[in-house]
Amino acid sequence: MLIAHPGGPLWARKDLGAWTVPKGLVEDGEDLWAAARREFAEEIGTAPPAGPVIELGEVRQASGKVVSGFAVEGELDVATVVSNTFEMQWPPKSGRMQEFPEIDRAEWVDPATARAKLNPAQAAFVDRLLDALGVS
Repeated sequence: MLIAHPGGPLWARKDLGAWTVPKGLVEDGEDLWAAARREFAEEIGTAPPAGPVIELGEVRQASGKVVSGFAVEGELDVATVVSNTFEMQWPPKSGRMQEFPEIDRAEWVDPATARAKLNPAQAAFVDRLLDALGVS
C-alpha cells in the first residue's frame, strides 16, 4: 500500500498516525474520482495508474475533515515522488515565508504498517481494501 508523509516543519518529527493517503479538496462540481486523480498527480508528481478502481468509501478524521478513498493497482518508484508545494510563515511569528512540499516522501508498506502510520481514521481504508480484495 502506498502512503505519503505530509511535508513541512509541523510534520517533520511525526511518524505513527501522521501519514496519509494522497488527498485534497474537491473543486465545486468535481467528481470525487477526478479529484482523487488530480490530487494524486499534484502530491506524488505522476498520474495515478490506469485500471479498475476500488472505492473505499469515506472516513471522518478527528479534525472533522471527510476523506474519500480509492485504490488502483500499480507500480511507483517512491524515489521519484515530487510533490507540489505550499507556503507558510516559518519560524512562527518571524514574518518569513517559506515553501515546503505537501508530501515529503512516500512509501510502500504492508497492511499492518499502513494501519499504524496512517491518520487513525484513514486506517479504515486498509481494512476496506483488504475486504474488497478478499484478503484476510
